[in-house]
Amino acid sequence: MSANTPAEAAPGPSSNEPNPRGSETRGSTPAIDGAKLIRERRLNNAKKNWALFRADVPALIGAVVLLFFIVIAVAAPIIAPESMLDVTKQLDAPRYAPPSLDHPLGTDGLGRELWVRILWGARVSILVGVAATVMSMVIGTIMGLAAGHFTGLFGGVIMRIVDFFIVLPSLLLAIVLSSVLERGVLTIVIAIGLTSWASTARIVRSQTLSVESRLYIERARILGAGHRHILFRHLLPAVMPLVLANTTLTVGGAIIAESTLSFLGLGDTSKESWGTILKNSMDVSAATSGYWWYVLTPGVAILLVVLAFTMVGRAFEAIINPALRSR
Repeated sequence: MSANTPAEAAPGPSSNEPNPRGSETRGSTPAIDGAKLIRERRLNNAKKNWALFRADVPALIGAVVLLFFIVIAVAAPIIAPESMLDVTKQLDAPRYAPPSLDHPLGTDGLGRELWVRILWGARVSILVGVAATVMSMVIGTIMGLAAGHFTGLFGGVIMRIVDFFIVLPSLLLAIVLSSVLERGVLTIVIAIGLTSWASTARIVRSQTLSVESRLYIERARILGAGHRHILFRHLLPAVMPLVLANTTLTVGGAIIAESTLSFLGLGDTSKESWGTILKNSMDVSAATSGYWWYVLTPGVAILLVVLAFTMVGRAFEAIINPALRSR
């Protein structure tokens, strides 16, 4: 029988017939949407971290306390108009009135309500604490990344600068800066921010050295990646979670530093702050004169906010470092 007979023709569809699978070939796999997978992974991580945060009762309490103080600070002009701080409008108000239904937190020596001063003081104290912390975090992150990434003379010089600021008492340097510069809220922010970044720099440097030893950094170098690519595409995202956790822990120290500078008379006397209230109470010897509410009220406010920031910061730190959860 001839090879061209129909009985010996090869089975299967003719070359002119369409492929039933369309344009796909046998064994092909559908395309993977990488961006979608990344979004889903980030969403799952966020849900997991939120579940861990909700399980931490002290952190939730701290978050509620922080939210309360932030709300009253923002809404202070609505809750208590600034005219309530005008001493010329408090001529008939009782001086050093103890806490009562008419005066919930008592009054000061000029007849002003302490709860009004606490509300307005929260605006300055929290603002200075957060702004100074952000400033110190930016400086510390830049210095820490540079010290951990660069080697040789440049990296050594940066580390000597970091060591100098670590051994130098930050509060003493802040007092000197506040005394030299013009007094004001911005001066306190600069004084605290410029003197409290060294510890952050050492933490970031340590994390940078750990990330630098990983294989994907070495692979990026082999492929020709420059310093800027490695710093901003690999190292900075790797250290940012640690920086954010350290930020919440540092805000409390910055608020204490602001209160200390204001208590020493180095703050802006034209602005209400919790440190200024404490200084006013010291000027009239409130602790020994029986005006206990004058000292206790701003002290408790500082304690609550600092403790709240600390509890939230510890929770973030435990989420980032799982080894801390069992402690």
